[in-house]
Amino acid sequence: MPITSIAIGSPAEVGQADALKAALAEFISTLIFVFAGEGSGMAFNKLTSDGSTTPAGLVAASLAHGFALFVAVSVGANISGGHVNPAVTFGAFVGGHITLMRSILYWVGQLLGSVVACLLLKFATGGLETSAFALSSGVSSWNALVFEIVMTFGLVYTVYATAVDPRKGNLGTIAPIAIGFIVGANILAGGAFDGASMNPAVSFGPAVVSWTWSNHWVYWLGPFIGGGIAAVVYETFFISPNTHEQLPSADF
Repeated sequence: MPITSIAIGSPAEVGQADALKAALAEFISTLIFVFAGEGSGMAFNKLTSDGSTTPAGLVAASLAHGFALFVAVSVGANISGGHVNPAVTFGAFVGGHITLMRSILYWVGQLLGSVVACLLLKFATGGLETSAFALSSGVSSWNALVFEIVMTFGLVYTVYATAVDPRKGNLGTIAPIAIGFIVGANILAGGAFDGASMNPAVSFGPAVVSWTWSNHWVYWLGPFIGGGIAAVVYETFFISPNTHEQLPSADF
């Protein structure tokens, strides 16, 4: 069972050079991802008068986030594993592939990267609003929670299948593409309902900069539940005990 593989780690790990480098890589990757993703929505709004809520805007958001995540995962893969998402890090922790201490460093880097990206966007656009994630009319917080759980399950399951599984072989080379594709597809599926975050860091930066916290808990609880379930399912049914091992950060 994955739960038996959970490792807390040593407090000394927080000061290790490789852990700090990995956290910095997560900061930079998340900054790249959020700047492109959030920036595309701001640009579409400027060009089309709030057109990000239209079908064309949804497609644009899907493409921007899919392409940006492909790059963000790729550039961080050899250093930190290219998580770019606290829910992905949590899934790796539940599966025993990263310690809690290193996870905390990753979470700090990811959240700071998102906030800095939104601050840079606000400054570069002359003060345009970095819109926080919000629920559409007629969508309750519980509806959105289900969306976030299911979409993040799909994302973290994809991460496990293409990047974590020890038997992945050459499939690992397309992991960033597959991860970008599933995020883009999920945005098309859920973007019209709750914005399709799947990533607490992506939601956190705009919320901080715009200071908008309505239903913000959904964008934390949903992804963490979905990511945790995906880790448990994949570890339990598809990674046998004799293939399980602590993965170095260079691999994930």
